[in-house]
Amino acid sequence: MTDQRPAGYSPRLHNEDLGPIPQKWTWYNIFAFWMSDVHSVGGYVFAASLFALGLASWQVLIALLVGICIIQVIANLVAKPSQQAAVPYPVICRLAFGVFGANIPAIIRGLIAVAWYGIQTYLASSALVIVVLRFFPELAAYQDVSFLGLSYLGWFGFLTLWVVQAIVFWSGMESIRRFIDWAGPAVYAVMFVLAGWIVWRAGWDNISFTLAEKELSGWAAFGQVIMAIALVVSYFSGPTLNFGDFSRYCRSMEDVRRGNFWGLPVNFLAFSLVTVVIVSGTLPIFGEMIHDPIATVARIDNTTAVLLGAFTFVTATIGINIVANFVSPAFDFANVAPSRISWRAGGMIAAVASIFITPWNLFNNPEVIHYTLDILAACIGPLFGILLVDYYLVKKQQIDVDALFNDTPSGRYWYTNGVNRVAVTALLLSALVGLCFTFIPWFKPIANFAWFTGCFLGGVLYYGLTLWPRKQPGNAGSPVVQN
Repeated sequence: MTDQRPAGYSPRLHNEDLGPIPQKWTWYNIFAFWMSDVHSVGGYVFAASLFALGLASWQVLIALLVGICIIQVIANLVAKPSQQAAVPYPVICRLAFGVFGANIPAIIRGLIAVAWYGIQTYLASSALVIVVLRFFPELAAYQDVSFLGLSYLGWFGFLTLWVVQAIVFWSGMESIRRFIDWAGPAVYAVMFVLAGWIVWRAGWDNISFTLAEKELSGWAAFGQVIMAIALVVSYFSGPTLNFGDFSRYCRSMEDVRRGNFWGLPVNFLAFSLVTVVIVSGTLPIFGEMIHDPIATVARIDNTTAVLLGAFTFVTATIGINIVANFVSPAFDFANVAPSRISWRAGGMIAAVASIFITPWNLFNNPEVIHYTLDILAACIGPLFGILLVDYYLVKKQQIDVDALFNDTPSGRYWYTNGVNRVAVTALLLSALVGLCFTFIPWFKPIANFAWFTGCFLGGVLYYGLTLWPRKQPGNAGSPVVQN
């Protein structure tokens, strides 16, 4: 990590990974980012679950399109400040939270990413183990011996994928870009072939776009449509929050918007339709409905097809893990101590931490993972509201880039000792409401709408407290980057 930095930039706030960078990405790179995010085992299962809510296929498609279009709008809004200033999510957080207060939202997002990174790696490793046993059944004996709750064969699969992901990440952002540029399309190629095989074996007449046993009607169906919209928004809220980590590399906002259009509504709709064809066809072919694509591929009698399909879906999981759960904490943890933690070091901290949390134990204990992730997720909605209101309404889309790296009391984003207490207060109060939605049984019917409530409350509280008549430190100075 170089010690050279622009004049006036504090070593406590700047390193070459966090500072402004050349912007070379095109719309296709953003399109590929979203393909990698959607095209995973988790995305496959989630898409299939939407068609199992008891809704008619046209109702599911409406919910899917409305939800993903909401995400598209939010992604465009989130992307602009980072693309404008060419800095990542944790640095943009300094606008609202202060140069040191930004560590609060950065660490929240980083911890969520670490947990999901470990879980996604474990799920992909489970798929790898299935394939290994398909070709080497004699290794099944190593499934019976375990260490820290994971079998020896499970450790082999987990550490293998852990190392592969670390190698891709360590190669740098350009290598990650090249990886995701082909990973998403590769999954599409395999899924189209798999869907064609499913239709050929099952017959088109046996393909249904409704996976539920009973179809709802009237107000019950309307309620499920609204619920499905909320589920789509909640599912994509994590990677959307730190989307600035990727939009900062884009040449223009036009590239970002175009990439978001093809990567979100168009891509998610196509992926979901192919998914439901495959899942629906597994019932007449195998006698049961299989929601896991790896399990579907493993049931095929052709060894080459099994190997190719499993390899592709494991690659897809690696893709989403890197873009959604590796890059994010890398920037987030580097933001805590830029002079000592580089982007690569931040990523490796996250990777090592993902081992120590033993994600297989988390995943196999739904109650623990539910409470752990829901506590952190209660803060995501409020963070959206606070950051967007601050940038678009309070700061009027203006950023003083140099002040983002200034830790002197005269700095524009110094506020009070480097922390904007208004933003922290708004976050705490709105997150508390989100926790009530999660843990108080009375709120259970509307728990899936916690993101919307948190976003609204966070934004309103922040805007109201900011306009409260008082002296607000850190508002002096003229912006140098404008919309």
